This record gives sequence, C-alpha cells and structure tokens, in this order.
Amino acid sequence: MIEENARVVAVEGDAAWVETRRNSVCGSCVANKGCGTTALAKVVGAKYTRLRVLNAIAARAGDEVVIGIEENALVRGSIAMYAVPIVLLLVFAGLGDALNNQMQITTSETASIVSGLLGLAGGFFWVSRYAGKISHDGRYQPVMLRKTVVSVSRVEFSKGVRSEV
Repeated sequence: MIEENARVVAVEGDAAWVETRRNSVCGSCVANKGCGTTALAKVVGAKYTRLRVLNAIAARAGDEVVIGIEENALVRGSIAMYAVPIVLLLVFAGLGDALNNQMQITTSETASIVSGLLGLAGGFFWVSRYAGKISHDGRYQPVMLRKTVVSVSRVEFSKGVRSEV
C-alpha cells in the first residue's frame, strides 16, 4: 500500500475530497543548493492536488488523514496510461512503414508518420475507455486508511512558572 498524508476539504456521501501537497525529492538530493530544479520549485511554490477518495473512516472536512492505494493498481494504471499509447504509436508506425515499402505508396516517411499518429490516437481512445471502465472499480480507488493524530502539548502557566503537561 502506498500512503500519503492529506487534508479533507469536503465530504460527499461515502466519498470525500482531499488535498495532498506535491512533494519534490529535491530535499534528499546532494546537489540541492546548486540545482536548477530546486530553484524552480521555490519560485513556483507549493502545489496541491485535490482528489476524490473513498471515505472508509467517516472523516469530516478539516480532518488530517492518511490515504492509500494498492501498488498493483498504481502500476497497472501507469502502464495503461503511458505504455499503451507509446507502444501503439511505434507498432502502427512500423506497420505503416512496412506497408509503404510493400506497396510503394510514397517515397517519404509520410505513411509511417500518419499511421503512427493513428496508433497514438487509438491508444488515447483505448486509455479513455479503460479509465471509464475502472473508474468505479474499488481496487483502483484511493481510500482513507486512518486519521492522523496531531500531538498537541498543553502548556500551563501557574504563578509565573511554566510547565508542560
């Protein structure tokens, strides 16, 4: 399970909208101070992502929670979104080139380019259909796992003496 901290911003029935802060890995890099990516991240500022999650713990707006998604769902979704359109682009471009070489349609790469773009468009179409199909599948939905416990220390002042409880 891949986990991330989030804040609930709205609740809708059995689901909720949460905001997570996009984190950069720049803080753990050795070249942090001399890197252009770090400078750009400071200029752009903090970015937040809002997403809909299943509210399995009955959280309310304002709650700090931990959300999670299964690793397998993330890997399958990533392959579907990125690999399928690229693979179809390359396969269709190769088929267009082979067809052009067989039939001598043009003397340039026009057939490869056009058929590759058709393959890419077909890949995007497939991805949109696949996303619609899995959008209601609970295995692909992030869920709230638990509320984050915020530790607050209580400080008491008594006759000028400070003590933490």
